[in-house]
Amino acid sequence: MTILRQQTSRPASTATPKGPHYRVEVADLHAHRFAVTLTIDEPAPQQVLRLPVWIPGSYLVREFSKNLQNLQARQGARTVTAEQTDKASWLLTCTPGKPLQVRYEVYAFDNSVRTAWLDATRGFFNGTSLCLQVAGQENLPHTLELFATKSIAHWAVATGATPHKVTKNGFGTYQAPDYDTLVDCPVEMGPFWSGTFTVCGVPHRFVVAGAPPSFDGEQLLADTRAICEAELRFWHGPHPRHTDTARQPNTGPAQVPFAHYVFMLNAVGDGYGGLEHRNSTALICNRKDLPRLPRTTLAPTTHKQPEGYTTLLGLISHEYFHTWNVKRLRPAEFARYDYTQENYTELLWFFEGFTSYYDDLLLRRAQRMDNTSYLKALSKTINQVAQTPGRKVQTVAQASFDAWVKYYRQDENTPNATVSYYTKGALVALCLDLTLRTEGVTTLDAVMRALWSRCAGGPMTEQDLMTVLEQLGQRPYTKELARWVHSTAELPLAELLESHGVQVNREPDQVAQQLGLRVKEGNGLFIQQVLRGGPAEKAGFAAGDEWLAVEAATGSARGPWRMQVLDDLTLYAGNAKKVQALVARDRRLLTLPLTLPRPTQAVRLSVRDATAANRWLDGLPSAQK
Repeated sequence: MTILRQQTSRPASTATPKGPHYRVEVADLHAHRFAVTLTIDEPAPQQVLRLPVWIPGSYLVREFSKNLQNLQARQGARTVTAEQTDKASWLLTCTPGKPLQVRYEVYAFDNSVRTAWLDATRGFFNGTSLCLQVAGQENLPHTLELFATKSIAHWAVATGATPHKVTKNGFGTYQAPDYDTLVDCPVEMGPFWSGTFTVCGVPHRFVVAGAPPSFDGEQLLADTRAICEAELRFWHGPHPRHTDTARQPNTGPAQVPFAHYVFMLNAVGDGYGGLEHRNSTALICNRKDLPRLPRTTLAPTTHKQPEGYTTLLGLISHEYFHTWNVKRLRPAEFARYDYTQENYTELLWFFEGFTSYYDDLLLRRAQRMDNTSYLKALSKTINQVAQTPGRKVQTVAQASFDAWVKYYRQDENTPNATVSYYTKGALVALCLDLTLRTEGVTTLDAVMRALWSRCAGGPMTEQDLMTVLEQLGQRPYTKELARWVHSTAELPLAELLESHGVQVNREPDQVAQQLGLRVKEGNGLFIQQVLRGGPAEKAGFAAGDEWLAVEAATGSARGPWRMQVLDDLTLYAGNAKKVQALVARDRRLLTLPLTLPRPTQAVRLSVRDATAANRWLDGLPSAQK
C-alpha cells in the first residue's frame, strides 16, 4: 500500500491549485437572507467576481444580482474595496499571495425552482443565485460548505452534489470539479419527507417539502421507480450499468452517466414546473396533486388518485429525460455556458420538444398511463398547436432562438406571434417517429440512442441529427426537417396517426376557441388574449376587457343578460347569428357587434387498430417492409 501511494501521489509542484470555497449559512430566517462567505486562496491582482444573470434550462435573463447585498471583502486585517463594474460584476484589487475572503448576503424569497427560498419551514437554492463566479478559476475544483446554524440544526439536506465530509443530516462540505458542476446541483433543506429506491444499480432519492398528512410516499416512489427504469432502458438498453464518467467520458450506450440521482419536490398551494440538472431535478406541484393514502375516516370512498397526479408523473418523466437530452446531449452553443448574457440556439424544438414527446410516451411504456389517457394527452397537444395563430407566423426553430424575448416573456399577443417549441417540437418528434416507422427501417428511439453514441453524450448540432437520420433511415430527411422545423407549413399528423392504428375524430371546440378568446373567469369574465383572425378580434374585443353582458337581436326574451362565465353565451344567445356584447374597458362601457361563428372542430384521438397502435406505443421496432 505504501508503494502504491508513492506511485500515484502528485509531486508538490504539479498539485492542482485549491479552488474557491463557499460557506452558506442562514443569516436571518424571518428576513429570508442567506449569508455566503467566499474564500479564494490565490486571488488575481485584479480579481473579478460575477453572479450569473440566468440559469441554464430557463431561458430568460433574471438578474439574480438584484438579491445580493452587503458585499464586503478582506485580506487578513485589510479591507479590500469591491468596485461594482456592471449590474452583476465586481472588481477587487488584491495583494498577491494572500487569501481573499468575500462575505455577502442573498435575499431568498422566490418560491420557484429557478432561484432561492428561505423561511422558517424550508430552505432552497440554486448555485447561480448564491455563488459568485471567480473569473479565471472556473475550471478549478470548487467546494461548498453547508453550515447548520442553531435555528436549522434539526433540518436535513438533499442535493446531487458530491459529499466530502457531511453529517448524517447532510450538512458539511461538498465537492465539484468546476463552477459549472457546482451551480448545477441545487440544494433543498428542511424537515422534508424522504424516500429512496434503486434502479439498475443506481440509487435514487426523492424528497418532498410541504406534503400534507394524506400524502402516499410509497405510491410516489413506486411510480417514479417505474418511470426511471423505463427511461434508463430507453437510453441504455436492457442491461444499463453505471460507470465512472469522470474517468471514462466517452461512455458506451449501456453505461449510465450518473452515480446517483435526487428528485426535490416542493408541494405548494398553487404551482407547477420543473428544472433539470445533471443528476437531480427541482420540481414544484400543487399539494392536492400528490398521491393520497386510502381514506379510513371522513366517509371513506373508492380510492382514486387525483387527476393532477398523472400530470405530476409526466413532469417527473420530462425532467428525468432531460438528464440525457439537454444536460449532456445538448446544443453545441451550450458546450460551455456564458452566464453573463443570453445563450442562443435554434435547437430547443429538439431538446425541449422531443423531451415533451417522450415524457408521456414513456409514462405509457412504464404502464403509468393507458392508451386512452395517452391519446387524450396527445389530442390536447395537437389542439394547443392548432389553436395558436402564431404557428403561421413563426417557425419552431425561430421560436427556439426567440425564447429569451418571447416564450419567457408572454403577453396578450403571444399566441398570435409565436409558437411553443415544447408543443410543436413534440409534434415534430411524433411526425418523425411515425414516418420512420412507416418506412419500416428504424425508429426515433433508435435515432436518439445513436445520437447519444455519436456525440459521446455531449454537444450536438442539427447536422448530427441529419446525419444519424440518413444513416439509420437509409435516406436523407432534409426535406422533412426543412418543412416541419424551418417553415410554418402544417404537419401531416392525421395521415401518419391513421397509418399507425389511431383514429382522428373531430368534435366541437370549446366556446372560447370558437370565438378566438382566452379568458379568466371568477368574480367577472375578463379577456386575457384575443386570437388573430377570430370573431372576437373582428368585433373589437381587446385584452383587459371585462365582458359584462350580451343581448341577442332576436328571441322572445330580448334585452341584455349578465355574463358570469363564457358558457353563458350559449344560454343567452340561443340560435342568434349576431349579438351585442357589452364590455368595460378602462371604466368605459362599449357595445361590440359580435357575429357568432359556425362551430369549429377539435381533434380527439382513439385507437382504431390496437395491434398497429401498440407497436408504436410499446416502443417495438418498426415493421420491416
